[in-house]
Amino acid sequence: MADEAPPAGALRLESLSVGPLGPIDLRVEPGEIVALSGASGSGKSRLLRAIADLDAHGGVAALGDTAQDALPAHRWRRAVMLLPAESLWWADTVGEHFPDGRVPEPAALGLDAGVAGWEVARLSSGEKQRLALLRVLARRPRCLLLDEPSANLDEAATQRVETLVGDYVRDASVPALWVSHDPAQIARVASRHLRIGGSGLEVAG
Repeated sequence: MADEAPPAGALRLESLSVGPLGPIDLRVEPGEIVALSGASGSGKSRLLRAIADLDAHGGVAALGDTAQDALPAHRWRRAVMLLPAESLWWADTVGEHFPDGRVPEPAALGLDAGVAGWEVARLSSGEKQRLALLRVLARRPRCLLLDEPSANLDEAATQRVETLVGDYVRDASVPALWVSHDPAQIARVASRHLRIGGSGLEVAG
């Protein structure tokens, strides 16, 4: 079918460049989480946006054997999904942002079973952050791009996020890039840690 997502596979970047960053070559295997860190303004978020085909860039991004430019942008973004640091909400209630109006596994992130009926205007920043992650996972992406998904959460909520993402990456066998500034978190969730240094990536630690 025309709207089917591409098959799962490794995330591959070949000579990818965006702004002053690049060229970058990187491969993230299915079931692997790679942590990405760097100074403020170094280009972490912009790199994720380029991979998601949200910012103009050079070079190649591919998922398995499917290149980004071989798909319409909406199909690529459905497969390679970005969770931004600040999520957007366009409808009045939480459930309107989810397929079929249902929020899957709210208890996994410490949320009430009736959260689908909550008004977005009354959500705290932490609730929005957790619900944005659930919104991404509800669409069963083939690759995750996570921009500090637990930056504003307390320790308990952070642990829940780490567990949920780790389980999804492993069970669905998808590659993930996770931006984090917390060395302890990086040690817990990632198999590799890369840091933006100058215009490229370097191995950290």
